[in-house]
Amino acid sequence: MKFSFLQKLGATLLIVVWVVWGSITVGNLLIPTEEPEVPAALKLVKTSPAPSAPAPSAPAPSAPATGTGGPSGDGTVLALLASADAGDGKKIFRKCKACHTADKGGAHKVGPNLWDVVGRAKAGAAGYRFSRVLAGLGGAWTFADLDAFLARPKTFAPGTKMTFRGVKKAADRAAVLLYLRSLSDSPKPLP
Repeated sequence: MKFSFLQKLGATLLIVVWVVWGSITVGNLLIPTEEPEVPAALKLVKTSPAPSAPAPSAPAPSAPATGTGGPSGDGTVLALLASADAGDGKKIFRKCKACHTADKGGAHKVGPNLWDVVGRAKAGAAGYRFSRVLAGLGGAWTFADLDAFLARPKTFAPGTKMTFRGVKKAADRAAVLLYLRSLSDSPKPLP
């Protein structure tokens, strides 16, 4: 039995669709994401899409995210650092390992190596090509900036290449911040 060109083309397209769908499904299972919590007050506000604009060149606000990722939280992540556990942060960081390494001198993956990231210049990992948005932020990664970025990367740096939705719980972000702080020969002092 001979197959026509169109039958072969159709089978090839079907296989490609299955492979893409399967890759996305497996990726979503390996890297769980959390939906950021939207405060009740914002759920009632109707918004229209903003017009397209060039990427911002000014740095994002460095105010710490509060509570569970929204402005209505009742405690800052920075205050939680004193009671957080870097060991818990290392466990939470496992989901980050799909894209980042954390070893001293480690190679970059899809994302940059995060060794000594606290206090490092934003977009300052040598040999990694950052998005124009992160490269344009300037300044160093403070605990407050890292918290805001981990809470909602796309809100902190609209247009970032990072596809991770964020760490919803403030206590989890505090633990990850302590773990990231420990990834250094000279850990930065806590705020």
